Amino acid sequence: MNYSGNPSFVGSDEVRARFSQAMSAMYRQEVPQYGTLVDLVADINRDALNADPVLHARLERAGELDRLDVERHGAIRVGTAAELETLRRLFAVMGMEPVGYYDLSVAGVPVHSTAFRPVGDAALLVNPFRVFTSLLRLELITDPALRQKAADILARRNIFTPRALELIAQCEAAGGLSAADADAFVQEALETFRWHSTATVDAQTYRALQSSHRLVADVVCFRGPHINHLTPRTLDIDAAQAAMPARGMDAKDVVEGPPRRNCPILLRQTSFKALQETVRFTDDEGAHTARFGEIEQRGVALTRKGRALYDALLNEVRDMRSAGSAADDYSQRLEQAFRAFPDDHGALQAQGLAFYRYSLTAIGQVQAGAGDADISLELLLAQGWVHADPITYEDFLPVSAAGIFQSNLGGEEQKQYQANAAQQAFEAALGARVHDEIALYEAAQQRSIAQLRAALRGALTAEVA
Repeated sequence: MNYSGNPSFVGSDEVRARFSQAMSAMYRQEVPQYGTLVDLVADINRDALNADPVLHARLERAGELDRLDVERHGAIRVGTAAELETLRRLFAVMGMEPVGYYDLSVAGVPVHSTAFRPVGDAALLVNPFRVFTSLLRLELITDPALRQKAADILARRNIFTPRALELIAQCEAAGGLSAADADAFVQEALETFRWHSTATVDAQTYRALQSSHRLVADVVCFRGPHINHLTPRTLDIDAAQAAMPARGMDAKDVVEGPPRRNCPILLRQTSFKALQETVRFTDDEGAHTARFGEIEQRGVALTRKGRALYDALLNEVRDMRSAGSAADDYSQRLEQAFRAFPDDHGALQAQGLAFYRYSLTAIGQVQAGAGDADISLELLLAQGWVHADPITYEDFLPVSAAGIFQSNLGGEEQKQYQANAAQQAFEAALGARVHDEIALYEAAQQRSIAQLRAALRGALTAEVA
């Protein structure tokens, strides 16, 4: 779509696709193992689709096959409210909006976050690029002098190029960008996410900030936030986890998120551990550990009822006590607890635990207009008139995100912060409210039901997408 109906403007979906491709190319050059990761995921996805014709048919029907190979999410961390607000405006040029609020301080990481992503059904199918964006919480640095020093360092930097700021303002004023300006925007915006091996502080300052938390040093000590990972989507994360060592990647010990299931739910993530990179400080040379490669497997989005069950089971896992190594013990506890979560799409749908997109089957299309348009979904499904396709979870899990961050910051320390969610303060810094992600899934499900009812009344003659 065009921003304001002007045919000379490039649609936001196209700008997002161009930026995602350019970011992937840049990161592949900066972190060669990312290219190995992408190739590994492509091989596993091909094998998974060949081995499961039902999965292949479902993804094809839902329009997700085309997006699978280009799907990525990235993650960045910024230090000030002004940086966060400008990022919101930058991502808006690409049709990406802030979705969800995540308090990672409860898991020992001094940030709170949102995910910028497209929110419409059609936009997600074109390119579901997401950027998990975290704002450093300076108030969690306990040393007042160090906290002030970090604030002073951040106040002196500008992470956006002047031309990028001009193009953002131009897009906001005109309602879009021409093809040439869109290309220029992509190149200028990339500079914000580019790696810089030269720090803006001396080695002593770096070490002092690192002693507060390694993530603090990562956010404060560089010219920009540098994308710290890009994540392709796999259809079998356990196969990816097992295959990483053979491709020369040092995989983290456990897969974050729910256990392996017949019907995947929410999000599972793993990564190869961050590489130590040479950094030049203002007075010395040293090393920094931050950038890594991540893989994700996405399942069905859960309703509020389903999410409550998920959270309760996760809390149960934490309360369990078993013998054995940490990784094996955790996996066993997880599998045991989640036996209480239905692992069949029919049960998930019938119990109202997950969201689905409903559409007419071939039989249903023949019968459209010939029956009662208000017949229950349950009966329609039983008669074979309707497909119920899982709505893909497009968002993140705070505990899983924190687990990935902690395993890739280097060092063994585990910081503890008192739970202190601050969504109102985060939204004030952002300059906007964040979307309620569950409300977005509920709206998508309701749209599909409305389209289905219209089709059954004979208002539509083609299968509802």
